[in-house]
Amino acid sequence: MAPEERNKENSKLGRSPKYMLIQRFAKLFFGCLAAVTSGMMYAVYLSTYHERKFWFSSRQELEREITFQGDSAIYYSFYKELLKAPSFERGVYELTHNNKTISLKTINAVQQMTLYPELIASVLYQASGSEEVIEPVYFYIGIVFGLQGIYVTALFVTSWVMSGTWLAGMLTVAWFIINRTDTTRIDYSIPSRENWALPYFACQVAALTGYLKKNLNCSAEKFCYLLVSASTYTFMMMWEYSHYLLFVQAVSLFLLDSFALAQTEKVHEVYKIYLFSLFLGYLLQFENSALLVSPLLSLVAALMLSKCLQMNMKKGTFMSRLLKIMYIYLVLTITVTLNFLLKMFVPHKENEHLLKFIEVKLGLNTTKNFTMNWLLCQESLQAPSQDFFLRLTQSSLLPFYILVLIICLFSVTQVIFRRICGEPLKETVKLEDGRIGERPEIVYHVIHTILLGCLAMCLEGMKYLWTPYVCMLAAFGVCSPELWMTLFKWLRLKAVHPILLALILSMAVPTIIGFSLWKEFFPRIMTELSELQEFYDPDTVELMTWIKRQAPVAAVFAGSPQLMGVIKLCTGWMVSSLPLYNDDDLLKRNENIYQIYSKRSAEDIYKILTSYKANFLIIEDSICNEVGPVRGCRVKDLLDIANGHVVCEEGDSYAYSKYGRFCHEIKMNYSPYVNYFTRVYWNRSYFVYRINTVISFQL
Repeated sequence: MAPEERNKENSKLGRSPKYMLIQRFAKLFFGCLAAVTSGMMYAVYLSTYHERKFWFSSRQELEREITFQGDSAIYYSFYKELLKAPSFERGVYELTHNNKTISLKTINAVQQMTLYPELIASVLYQASGSEEVIEPVYFYIGIVFGLQGIYVTALFVTSWVMSGTWLAGMLTVAWFIINRTDTTRIDYSIPSRENWALPYFACQVAALTGYLKKNLNCSAEKFCYLLVSASTYTFMMMWEYSHYLLFVQAVSLFLLDSFALAQTEKVHEVYKIYLFSLFLGYLLQFENSALLVSPLLSLVAALMLSKCLQMNMKKGTFMSRLLKIMYIYLVLTITVTLNFLLKMFVPHKENEHLLKFIEVKLGLNTTKNFTMNWLLCQESLQAPSQDFFLRLTQSSLLPFYILVLIICLFSVTQVIFRRICGEPLKETVKLEDGRIGERPEIVYHVIHTILLGCLAMCLEGMKYLWTPYVCMLAAFGVCSPELWMTLFKWLRLKAVHPILLALILSMAVPTIIGFSLWKEFFPRIMTELSELQEFYDPDTVELMTWIKRQAPVAAVFAGSPQLMGVIKLCTGWMVSSLPLYNDDDLLKRNENIYQIYSKRSAEDIYKILTSYKANFLIIEDSICNEVGPVRGCRVKDLLDIANGHVVCEEGDSYAYSKYGRFCHEIKMNYSPYVNYFTRVYWNRSYFVYRINTVISFQL
């Protein structure tokens, strides 16, 4: 509704401008208060749950650090190193020229592992004078929990902006927390890059939603534009895979613009933000070539070039009409061509294993490669299970999301058909019009959630990107009078006034949903917070204590990458591999060192370990005697396949090798194993062997 029309209506109702100003201020104030309160309560909830799960405050530092597993341990270990450095500048230099983490390898850890969150956290910790107030680990996880609170607040605001009522924001937060298993990975991996990055992306989406709205006043539009710019760049700096998610968003905006459902100038301003963020990110990420060959850059460049071609053509000519019809095909062709040319001329190692993985995942290729098959076996890279959809249905999220999506899709389809027939879009869409598909911010979210949903249907790990926006879109829909009015327009209700019924349902339906969720799920959440869970790993604590007391300072340890990450964090000793999957050399190292669980000779294993200057070998009983739920996905099964130690007869697979499995044979303490390795420590879970520098041959 235009401001002039709104003023006329208010004057008819006898409302003074002062009254309306107070009413709008009260609505904004209480909405913002609810949004901020929701975020703060969620952050407190996460902190309380974490304390109950790990008994964090009552544990020693070593026991706390063991709770960081895999790549999380690596990220936190570099945060510790920054705090121990004599100065911040010296700490950054040591990270960018790091030769104390991986044997025989100097890495730029800041670039390779995207350690900008740790740089920011260490600066804030030291600059705020928190050394005497709070321990480093609490400060670190406190920032992450605080960001999760911002994440929830941004989703709240997005739903509020779309629906016009902060009741939608409350419902979004409720669904997000209830479906926490499928909306966030914060429970399993606090320092992971996505937990640092996705809150900024949520802020960007909230600002973009406001920016795309029609009839936005100048100051609000500038604020949204600045917030989109700042959050886009920050998001790109926090996560190495951010440009892929921004590519999906750019495709959504491209389709929105192609169907002439948004102001072209606004969409192209967002494209410029992408270009600026890519350029600045390239410079500040040590000339990161991955950004130059990213599909995002190719798409945005193609869109800019296509726009120039259209502008240079006179309107109404045959060529201009032809370009308009073939616009989508033209953009896709230029995008693919540019990306191909960039990859030809720009030196890069842009996740070649990722392309191979996609080929195998889609069934276009087969492989015996250990790394590829190991990735394919990861739960996050499988198709989502039935339990996932069952959980969303039990919380009533999925049924309402499907309902809202269907109504919005039909409405958008109607609008596109009208645009093809030459009917212009209305400047202002009134409630009685029942045309929710004419609102550009709604169309953008519909396209975006469909694209993310397609990815989530292929890879379960993508559900953490999709499900939060399912919560937001479903909550917006049930709280939006416009959506109900759109439905009633199709049904042609006559018995009841459709506008009145739409307003009633937009309040009644979310209220009923909220009460039912409160009754069913609130007791479960309180039970989670009241139960004291136990996470204690005495064998790992004993292993770390032995390493710190008995192992030489210059020792290099070899073992599974996940364990090596914990050793690096808890002891500071150098390791031969890390749980990182964006570097071809590290992937090859991981595969080679995993051979300790294969059927290869003692001499072969000795040569592999000494080639990385390893002094100690750690065998994990959980991997050696693994009984996996899916046969063929255990580490030892994958190694047998890669090494050609599997024979297939009549549909059955048999492992065959002239050598026994190394991790079993070495425990027997007979020649030739004792010639190369000497056991120096063991407990129920771990066996530690010193790798002999002088081989003693025994009978």
